[in-house]
Amino acid sequence: MSLRSSLLVPARRAAFVLSCAVALAGSPFGVGCGAGEGESSAGGDGALPDETEPPPAPDTPPCPEAATSVDLTVANAYGTLEVPAGCGPFPSVVILPGSGPTDRDGNQAAAGVAADTYRLLAEGLRDRGIASIRYDKAGIGGSASAAPRSEQEMRFEMGADDAVLWVKALRDDGRFATVAVVGHSEGSLLGMLAAQAIDVDGYVSIAGAGRPIGEVLRDQLAGLPDEDRERAYEILGRLEAGELVEDVPQTELFLSLFRPSVQPYIISWMKRDPAVELAAVKAPVLLLQGTADIQVGVQEAERLAGARPDARLVLIEGMSHTLKEATLSSASQQAAYADPSLPVVPRVFEEIAALLRAE
Repeated sequence: MSLRSSLLVPARRAAFVLSCAVALAGSPFGVGCGAGEGESSAGGDGALPDETEPPPAPDTPPCPEAATSVDLTVANAYGTLEVPAGCGPFPSVVILPGSGPTDRDGNQAAAGVAADTYRLLAEGLRDRGIASIRYDKAGIGGSASAAPRSEQEMRFEMGADDAVLWVKALRDDGRFATVAVVGHSEGSLLGMLAAQAIDVDGYVSIAGAGRPIGEVLRDQLAGLPDEDRERAYEILGRLEAGELVEDVPQTELFLSLFRPSVQPYIISWMKRDPAVELAAVKAPVLLLQGTADIQVGVQEAERLAGARPDARLVLIEGMSHTLKEATLSSASQQAAYADPSLPVVPRVFEEIAALLRAE
């Protein structure tokens, strides 16, 4: 990919100076590593200096020796940009969060999720020379004002629109050579839509569903008592038909899933089949799925792989939904969701880095 930079550099300057200058150009976040154009070394009459006595090279600031972490805003959304040490240009990714009120670090305070999954993912990629943006979902944390006025106005595609804005921010920054999207859980499907809306250099799905959300919810609700299960299935069928359901049982379970204000969002989500959407993605595809994921089964990743035979499918033994090593015991799973000190499985970084460096 060609970088969007028009910086002119004197021919005698060393190649590493050009690299830094390009990295500095076009950065909307104001963090660069190169030098500006120096004054001409020609004499007052415009004559070139003697070839045997080249002019001294201008002083060039060194590349940053430390990685940087910068909070930034795009529209009304807030996120964090992680940039590796050095001049770049670097490969970069946008990390798309999963379902629910998820913040930029991958946490949901109300649900007791405090694994810091996205922070650890971003920092691990940064330490391997890959930049990233992670962000608060609309209506959450610093992005509270980015949400529509009411929950009833929310639509699934809005999440993809947000991701496109972050991709554009990286595209417009001369420090980044490539931009890919990494979608986790619900963010997997949103990443597919974003990758269709804007050119990206790679697409990564982590723990993404391979079937429409209606089918997934039926599986998740199969263990309910008979009466509740039948009622839930009836509501799902009506929503899949595009019908709003007013007579929702006034219980915590039913209101959390099917309250009237969230139904337009669910209906818009149900219209999307991940396998169909993935087939329309033009970028190279990497599918990562843990075998210890209690929310998304291996068969979901296998269905996605069936829709894209050229995709790389990697099943990571013992990886949970939060990308941390776990067994299927409740204690181990609880720790994977709540303990930020547990690391992300290293294979995740290795596979993402391999995809990006192949481009």
